[in-house]
Amino acid sequence: MTLPFLSALLSAERPLIMEVKARDAHGGDLLRGKAPGDLAAAYERAGAPCVSVVTGRWFGGSAGMLREVTARVDVPVLLKDFVTRHDQIAAAAEAGASAVLLTAALLPGESLHGLARECQARGLTPFVEITRAEEAVGLPHPHLCVIAVNNKDITMGERDAGDLDRSRALLPAVRAAGTLCPVSASAVSSPAVAAGLLAEGYAALLVGTALLRAPSVESWLRDFDACRVDTSAPVPATARAAEPPTGPVAEAEAAPA
Repeated sequence: MTLPFLSALLSAERPLIMEVKARDAHGGDLLRGKAPGDLAAAYERAGAPCVSVVTGRWFGGSAGMLREVTARVDVPVLLKDFVTRHDQIAAAAEAGASAVLLTAALLPGESLHGLARECQARGLTPFVEITRAEEAVGLPHPHLCVIAVNNKDITMGERDAGDLDRSRALLPAVRAAGTLCPVSASAVSSPAVAAGLLAEGYAALLVGTALLRAPSVESWLRDFDACRVDTSAPVPATARAAEPPTGPVAEAEAAPA
């Protein structure tokens, strides 16, 4: 079986999933007047092998954003939302998604594995997001899954600065789980950080806010290419910010099972 999203990442010269997101975790406007479809099309022109679109309400998203993006680009698209039900996967496939986010921290193991199988049966890549090593264990057909380490804390609404040491610590477990495509996601704050994570062994990265805030996507990518030439500098870890838990976890837990 060939899954377009996974194949596009593994064959990409720049294995960056470029994200469309309306607001950051603090409520800041990231689109700045741009339509989601226009932004996704700009990413495609810049060479994005895949695009992610955040439809979750906590980040200002909506279901319509997925259709708008898939209508504008030919590259595979990842749906990022709190997916907890099989009908959400069916809707994502019908709207043109090629991959679906499954957040391991929010799903019992049996549910996570069942949703991953549902994705695979529909030709979608399960994009399994983890924060602990045990969450990567036992996924069905792991070679058909992306396993992504979220460097931020969803219990804090992802309002912390992120902890890149989590990606370093979990990479061996992610590889041992059997995925062909370990991904580091969130808190990829600069071209230098991105280049460093790839040099340390990640197959791909998900980059959202840093690209959305960049004055120019093209200049960010030029700097990224230059940094990949020299990746001898260590990737800086970032400290976690101390803010009270709130936000998307509560929203996800309120979703019907």
